[in-house]
Amino acid sequence: MNGDFDNLSQTSNDLETEALATPLKWVSIRQKFFISAILAKNSFSGGEIKTVANVNDSAVVKDASIELCIPVEDLSAQKASFSYYFGPNDYSVLPDVAEGFSRNLDLGWPPMLWINKFVIIPIFHFLEGFVGSYGLIIVLLVLFVKILLLPLSYKSYLGMAKMKLLKPELDLIKEKNGENMTQNQQDQMKLYQQAGVNPFSGCIPLLLQMPILFAMFYFFPVSIELRQKSFLWAEDLSTYDSIVNLPFTIPFYGSHVSLFVLLMTASTLIYQWQNNQLTNVTGPMKSMGYVMPVIFMCVLNTFSAGLSFYYFVSNLVTFAQQAIIKRFVDEDKIMAVMDDHKKKMLAGGGTGKKSSFMSKLEQAMKASEEARKASKKK
Repeated sequence: MNGDFDNLSQTSNDLETEALATPLKWVSIRQKFFISAILAKNSFSGGEIKTVANVNDSAVVKDASIELCIPVEDLSAQKASFSYYFGPNDYSVLPDVAEGFSRNLDLGWPPMLWINKFVIIPIFHFLEGFVGSYGLIIVLLVLFVKILLLPLSYKSYLGMAKMKLLKPELDLIKEKNGENMTQNQQDQMKLYQQAGVNPFSGCIPLLLQMPILFAMFYFFPVSIELRQKSFLWAEDLSTYDSIVNLPFTIPFYGSHVSLFVLLMTASTLIYQWQNNQLTNVTGPMKSMGYVMPVIFMCVLNTFSAGLSFYYFVSNLVTFAQQAIIKRFVDEDKIMAVMDDHKKKMLAGGGTGKKSSFMSKLEQAMKASEEARKASKKK
């Protein structure tokens, strides 16, 4: 900390070194759950920090060394005063150590940082005061987040329901235009305008929920509260829940099988299949919806069991949530509203006003078509 927070690369195995010529308030060496740091009452005048990893030594993750310079005038005036901290990398403790010291806990970039700092961590600590099981705390955290996001989930389902009702007409457009993708897109845009439907209305609420999902991706791996806490078959929620150790290593996956990750992947694939029944997604985008959960299965196999358990429970709650929302969504009424909008548009009674996004989308499509015709003519 030299007025701003900086750090060396966490992932590099090569020698990382940096000379520090500006005054420093403190320097720390951070492990996953613990920190050692030296702090100056006034400041250090500079120094040098180094880290290096020996990939052939499995006993040591990385070596770090620090050299610091003490101002001579502080020594002469007997004003040089320092303190040493060795303790947990715990958000409830770090702010009291020194200014900016809580930055040692990596909670992600904004807005994930703000979500973790002002929403997730306070709720988690509140639940700790009443619930002894951390597995149950994670379940309650899922329920709280789902209730918080319920309006967005409802709008997303409503948008997908509208797309489902338009699917027969969209299929006819695709059959009529064949391989003419540009005409197909233009006819689809015309249908959306006539029905008063935004084709992205089901996606936008989901995108707004993404920062919370990614905030959890940062929160659980660094949560010291989960360290050595067991739940079901997971002996330690802060690391992976291995149920089988493989005699070999699978590239990009690992040498063990995490059950919570498998359950999360299976539930995500089912969720994706359900969404495909409600939307008109085809081609590569449809395939990508099934590929991404498999990629995340490989990535999260070595992550915190608490994180994969959270995502798994979140999927289960989503299934229940969609079943409840479905009871309150009258598809016949939605279809009647869209038909009425079409009649007004065809009769000239509708305003036909487009959103700026739809107008720009149509302009982009027209420009693409003109470029295609020009290229073909050339």
